Amino acid sequence: MTRARFEERFFGVLRWFVIAFLAVITLLPFYYMLLLSLKPIDALLLDPGSLWISAKDLTLTTYRDVLRSTDAGGQGFLKFLLNSALVSLGTVALTLLAAVPGAYAVSRLKFFGHRQVSALFLAVYLFPATLLAVPLFVIFAKLHLSSSLTGLAIVYVAQTVPVSIYMLKNYLVTIPHSIEEAAALDGCSRLQTVRKVILPLALPSLMATGLYVFMIAWNEFLFALLFLAADPGEWTVSLGLAQLSNGVEVPKTVLMAGSVVLTIPVVLLFFAAERLLTEGLTSGADKS
Repeated sequence: MTRARFEERFFGVLRWFVIAFLAVITLLPFYYMLLLSLKPIDALLLDPGSLWISAKDLTLTTYRDVLRSTDAGGQGFLKFLLNSALVSLGTVALTLLAAVPGAYAVSRLKFFGHRQVSALFLAVYLFPATLLAVPLFVIFAKLHLSSSLTGLAIVYVAQTVPVSIYMLKNYLVTIPHSIEEAAALDGCSRLQTVRKVILPLALPSLMATGLYVFMIAWNEFLFALLFLAADPGEWTVSLGLAQLSNGVEVPKTVLMAGSVVLTIPVVLLFFAAERLLTEGLTSGADKS
């Protein structure tokens, strides 16, 4: 057997061991979380280390308790999910609305210091969020936006626009200039070129950036706690989950059900957008 063939077989087998190992350490915690959320509390106390649940012990009461409104004796997660969805989707829309023209300007237009702009955008992340929390809270309190979902979304936009511009710029520079030149020859203005040519070609990058922004807004806790702690009716799902984890009388099965409810929307959104995230729409676009 030659050395090349030995290495091919060895790394071929090793690859599957690595894939299996990564799958176990990634999926096992989520599986255990899902398992606990479907167990009654007495079955959990009798055998907390069990990795299997019988059909007779399967229950969905934990999810009913989590999603039911607080007026009905539940945890009110349905309202929290709605609040988180409004904030996250609003953050994605406003971020892309600001980031698309910014990224196009940085990647296509020539102006003084355009090469240093990207570094300046990323420099925002040199400052920790805790340093910005108090000034932002004071400013938004004076604007009467400190206890509203709108104010929270604006804060998230301020955090996500710089990295979104950086991500989109890195993709837009890969789109050939000849495509824009062809659009200009066909009579398109720069705005029409961006809307009819650049944006469709940049759809995978827009989806990836939007998903990244959505996950930041969906999982963020510090600013949500700072801005919304005084008004439980405006809480996001991360605040609701923190309330469950701090509750002494809340069963751990209900806490795990809340964790599953927090995780599932992002997982479903990722799988729904997977094709656009991995598909290169610019392949073969430049025929020169």
